[in-house]
Amino acid sequence: MASKPADVTATGGGVAVVRDNNNNAGGGGGGEAEVYRSELTPLQKHVAFFDRNKDGIIYPSETYQVFDSFVRSLLRLLAGFRAIGAGVVLSAVGAVFINGGLGPKTIPENTKTGLKLPIYVKNIHKGKHGSDSGVYDANGRFVPEKFEEIFKKHARTRPDALTDKELKELLQSNREPKDFKGWLGGFTEWKVLYYLCKDKDGFLHKDTVRAVYDGSLFAKMEQEKQSAKKK
Repeated sequence: MASKPADVTATGGGVAVVRDNNNNAGGGGGGEAEVYRSELTPLQKHVAFFDRNKDGIIYPSETYQVFDSFVRSLLRLLAGFRAIGAGVVLSAVGAVFINGGLGPKTIPENTKTGLKLPIYVKNIHKGKHGSDSGVYDANGRFVPEKFEEIFKKHARTRPDALTDKELKELLQSNREPKDFKGWLGGFTEWKVLYYLCKDKDGFLHKDTVRAVYDGSLFAKMEQEKQSAKKK
C-alpha cells in the first residue's frame, strides 16, 4: 500500500511538528520524528531540508533528489545548457559522497543500517569535519563571532561579500595540517555555494552565506525554482 503524505502542523513557538500518517516515522511514539519536536540547532536546520519526508533520517535517495536539482542548476550556470546525463552521474556521486562521509558518524549506538548510509539529523553535529570556519560549534550551534570573522579577515574588496580569490584564501587559512578529508569537505561546500550563488560580478554575498548557516537558503532556492517553472 502506498504511504500517505506527512502532515506538518505548527506548535507554539513556531516549531514544526511532522506527523507521518502511517505512524511509521523514525521519531518514536505518535508518529513524530523526535528531532522535530523541539527547536532545531542551526546545523540541524542546515541539513533538515534534505530530510524530505521528515522522519529524522536522510537516506542517499533524498540527498540525490536535492543534489540533482542543485547540480543541474550549476551545470546550466557553467555550461549554459541542461546536461541531464552528467547531472544524474554527479548527483549519484554526490549522494554517496555525502551520506558515505556523514552517515557513519551520526548513526546511534547499536543501530544496524546495513548499506543504506543514513544520516541522522539529531546527531549531525557529530559529522562536523575539520578545517572548517568554526561558525558551528561542537554541538551544532551558530557562533556569530566566527561568522563575522570570515568577512573581517577575508572580505577586502567589499565588506559584505567574498570574491573567488578571497574564498580561496579563506579555505587555505582554515586548513589544519594533514586533514585531507577536511580540506576536501570545505573546498566542495564553499565552491559549490560560490558557483551557485555568486552574483553577476562574481561576489558571494554575506546574506547568502548567512542563509546557508541558518538553513534557509536551500528552501529559498527550491521555491525560486518552482516559481520559475510556473512562469
